[in-house]
Amino acid sequence: MKFELLKEDSGARLGKLETAHGVIETPIFMPVGTVGSVKALTQDMLEELEAQIILGNTYHLYLRPGHELIASLGGLHKFISWPHPILTDSGGFQVFSLSEIRKTTEEGVTFKSHLDGSKHLLSPERSIEIQLALGSDIIMAFDECTPYPATLQQVAESLALTTRWASRCLAEFNRRAVSERGESEKSALFGIIQGGVYLEMRQRSAEGLLALNLPGYAIGGLSVGEEKGYTYDVTEYLAPLMPKDKPRYLMGVGTPEDLIECVRRGVDMFDCVMPSRNARNGQLFTSKGKVNIKNARYAKDERPLDEECTCQTCKRYTRAYLRHLYHAKEILSAILCTQHNIHFYLDTMAKIRQSIRLGFFTEFRQQYLTNLKVENQK
Repeated sequence: MKFELLKEDSGARLGKLETAHGVIETPIFMPVGTVGSVKALTQDMLEELEAQIILGNTYHLYLRPGHELIASLGGLHKFISWPHPILTDSGGFQVFSLSEIRKTTEEGVTFKSHLDGSKHLLSPERSIEIQLALGSDIIMAFDECTPYPATLQQVAESLALTTRWASRCLAEFNRRAVSERGESEKSALFGIIQGGVYLEMRQRSAEGLLALNLPGYAIGGLSVGEEKGYTYDVTEYLAPLMPKDKPRYLMGVGTPEDLIECVRRGVDMFDCVMPSRNARNGQLFTSKGKVNIKNARYAKDERPLDEECTCQTCKRYTRAYLRHLYHAKEILSAILCTQHNIHFYLDTMAKIRQSIRLGFFTEFRQQYLTNLKVENQK
């Protein structure tokens, strides 16, 4: 993997990330395809939407259909028919979410499957094994996602464990690069900076991980219940501490406002289930703010969802029809709404890149954020 920083504008960064399965222009948003599928969209639709990279998840793919099966069928790219870049999360956040049915030790996390109750151990070594079997372009180090709220002592112990686990991930990554067909030559291992909302802990975590000299770094442990201001504060503090010549990834964030605000703070990569999950629940993102399509006010609304949007949903269908589909519980509702939301996120990132390229990111950001308030004020 190779990353090139092309330009900076008011803190925002324009870059190019080269992977084994294609070049990614940054800043970039990655649609979440947890089990090898971005819900409600086909791979053809994702390509038409110009998705450059999608995200899969180690925990879910390990449990079903199994990384060994996927490897036997040619790896995740071939299995899901997606010849473009893929990033896989380590599974750390998913086992963190299983608070009632997991146990964390130095070795790793023992948990019960949410599918059948069977017991499993996910360790740093196991996570790397699974991700290399999947053949991901970017794989994430196995970490402990610090809960919120947490005491300073709890955070210190958690990030120390994450740092030790990262060292084990790198050792396993390097071992398999030598001993097993060279899978890791096509993959890049990113570390995950933890530390909760304590800036001194974030710095300590960053220093420990930077010593490993990994090809990329992520900010983890946000969007776990803390106030949004903490997300911005932590990101603004951490970004300057992260290597300038390597990609910076903010995990699990967020709203359109979050994207543009964190680009301003120096972030290159984002993922979040919000555009697809909210679409299925009738909440749609537009250039003038959020639209809850289930509301009665749209029953006779003949306008497109977003008059400034060029997606196929907005080109063809009215708000009234989208509302009807939602209340009728038609599958087409999830398809059309997800198509729009993913387009909106990807188009937002394309516009951000263009504004950085042309040197007017600050002006674009101000106008973009002003526009987002219009629909919400009605």
